[in-house]
This record gives sequence, C-alpha cells and structure tokens, in this order.
Amino acid sequence: MLKLDFFAAVERILESDSRFDRNAYHFLKESLELITGDGKKHKPRIVGHVTAHQLLDGVREHALRQFGPMVPTVFGYWGITKCEDFGDMVYQLIGLGTFGKSDKDSIEDFKNAYTFHDAFVVPFRPTDELPKPAPARPRRRKQKSEQGT
Repeated sequence: MLKLDFFAAVERILESDSRFDRNAYHFLKESLELITGDGKKHKPRIVGHVTAHQLLDGVREHALRQFGPMVPTVFGYWGITKCEDFGDMVYQLIGLGTFGKSDKDSIEDFKNAYTFHDAFVVPFRPTDELPKPAPARPRRRKQKSEQGT
C-alpha cells in the first residue's frame, strides 16, 4: 500500500467523506504532535506508540488550551460530537497508511473515553459555592502616644 502524506490523505478522505471538516484533521495532527513531540516545539510526553486514550487526553488538553469554553462550538462546527469521531478520523488515516496502529489497537478504544459534556462544559460551569469573604483584619487602635496627647 502506498503511504500518503498527511495533507494528501486528508484531501483523499474529504473527496468521499465530508462528515468532518478539514480543520478537524489538522487539529488531530496537532494534538498528536503535542504529545509525541513531533512538532519540535515541545518535548515528547509519550515516546513510541500512542494509545487511543492517550491521544484523546491530548485532544482534550489541546482543545481546552486552544478554545476554552468554545470547544463544543468549534468541534460541532467541524462535525465532531463524541470521542468516536476522532476514532473514525484516525482509522481513515490508518487506512491510507498515514497513521499506524498496533495489533492491540481497535476503533472500539475510542468509544466512551469521556463525554464531551464532562470534558468541555463542566470545567467552565460555575460552582454552587460562593467565594468565602476574606477574613476581617482587626482594626488597630491608636496608642495614646500616636494620638498626639
């Protein structure tokens, strides 16, 4: 099988499957580079094979850093609504020889890793607790010598 470079592979995928926006594939690649250090800007956190859960953790961290509370909006615009969508993209790239996999890997590994609500909405929800007021500082009484008498 001819191994396609990433950009050619994405174009080939988009010709027949338009479920996910081109930017979603580029974001996936950036997330992988951030955890493997392939981007040369960051030290690798994972050396060697990256599991589905490690990749999804990298996606989550990168998304929160990049888009903050707008992650669900951005991902929705790109056609991504659950972890399995990243699995579909990964396995499309594997099918073209752009990404690799081990014998232990399965597309099922991407199912139910986390809910988008828990990963991208909950961190930005206000808590029920009201902030505690700062403790009152005791007032200092002026001594007779400070009062000028």
